[in-house]
Amino acid sequence: MPIVMDADRMARSLARIAHEIVERNRSLEDVALIGIRARGVPLAERLATELEKITGVRVPTGALDITLYRDDLRRPDGPQPVIRSTDVPFSIDDRLILLVDDVLYTGRTIRAAFDALIDFGRPRAIQLVALIDRGHRELPIRADYVGRNIPTSRQQSVQVRLREIDGRDEVEVEG
Repeated sequence: MPIVMDADRMARSLARIAHEIVERNRSLEDVALIGIRARGVPLAERLATELEKITGVRVPTGALDITLYRDDLRRPDGPQPVIRSTDVPFSIDDRLILLVDDVLYTGRTIRAAFDALIDFGRPRAIQLVALIDRGHRELPIRADYVGRNIPTSRQQSVQVRLREIDGRDEVEVEG
């Protein structure tokens, strides 16, 4: 199936999102980026780099594992959990948290991430960043910042590949 986003377009999308974050938020003083494992983490790091280029401010970043908060783990036919580390080396209390994920689909991953985040404290607000929004929401969740909207069927899948994990940057629609 087609590559719908190459490395150059991905970089431009992240730069645009960083500019939108700066425009929407007066100050980055109380802002932190938290990426949802696995691919949200390098995207959060890239956004932190872009924000630093624009403002000179290094926004703290963290990594969130939502495995134990997923609602599909309760089903006997659900996937076997692989628990990874959560690393949030700062207080989230009274901060604006930019929650970063690669693909926004049903909204269930984000719901799980909200539950996981609240266990760490009480942020002032949470804004959602998604590289790809493919639609088909099952929960009333929307991204505040989107790299690209890609309409898909439920039978298709969106594969985000990042150089930090996969050795190359691209987004492909399969099926």
